[in-house]
Amino acid sequence: MKIMAIKKMTVPKMLLSIVLLLPTLFVHAVTDTDLAADQPIKRSRLLATGGATTIEGSAGGGIVPMAVISGYGAQEEQSATAFASYVDTGDYQLEAIGGSWSWRNRVELSIAQQKLTHDSLTAALSLPSDSISQRIISAKVRVAGDLIYTRLPQLSIGVQHKKNLDFLVPAAVGAKDDSGTDINFTATKLILGGLLHRNLLLNANLRYTKANQTGLVGFGGDKNDDYELLPEISAGVLVNRHWLLGTEYRQKPNNLSFIKEDDWQTVFVGWFPNKRVALVAAYVDLGEVATFKDQTGWYLSLQGSF
Repeated sequence: MKIMAIKKMTVPKMLLSIVLLLPTLFVHAVTDTDLAADQPIKRSRLLATGGATTIEGSAGGGIVPMAVISGYGAQEEQSATAFASYVDTGDYQLEAIGGSWSWRNRVELSIAQQKLTHDSLTAALSLPSDSISQRIISAKVRVAGDLIYTRLPQLSIGVQHKKNLDFLVPAAVGAKDDSGTDINFTATKLILGGLLHRNLLLNANLRYTKANQTGLVGFGGDKNDDYELLPEISAGVLVNRHWLLGTEYRQKPNNLSFIKEDDWQTVFVGWFPNKRVALVAAYVDLGEVATFKDQTGWYLSLQGSF
């Protein structure tokens, strides 16, 4: 089992990072006006408590999921989100779109479609295509705790089933399967006044996976075809009610002899002007990606809540 390293990611990572910081916005108490409001989204959970959307579709930051449930539905409500993200490292561009539905702040279901464009790799290796697509269907359940109101962190278990839709290139570099399932065990806590009198967001995730580059390069390989339990962490500070600054790190497996896979990290800023919109921007460092080294760039993600 790996323990830690630092590197890697691609495209719109700035946005992903911002999302991680979102939970810090849970600082303000619900007012009588909120409770009396006719519109559910105005009287539901506090600003940013649903986080942003990761590139894989679940609530969290940009590259690391959080234990929070997407949207703003409270215990008696349901809610939905839609998102679009973009990452660019120069040699690679990642587009992700999708949405989620949540029920009673307990269950989250989501779907995401990813497209990785790799013109530089296509030119270097004379590949027959210039992109790889993947579909991800996910479910998450909050099992214990609360982000703010209990000493115990909010705890969740999530499952992400991934299907690679363009398996020709992954198979050629040694990937064993075109589909796989990640399992996430996540803990998230917002510590009020935790850093220089600012609210501090702490998040840790253990991912049981054998996905190569999140599944875009298939699952398992000639070097290793077993699932591994890998750590992911993120942290953020709420600058004020609407702005979050933070960072995240995601350890990656190294299953293929042909290409090295480095860990990912981001530094992000998140903006939550209201409960309808969340915008995240980030600087991303993905390390080496499919023979191209020093893949750094930017990330943007826009989420709408309903």
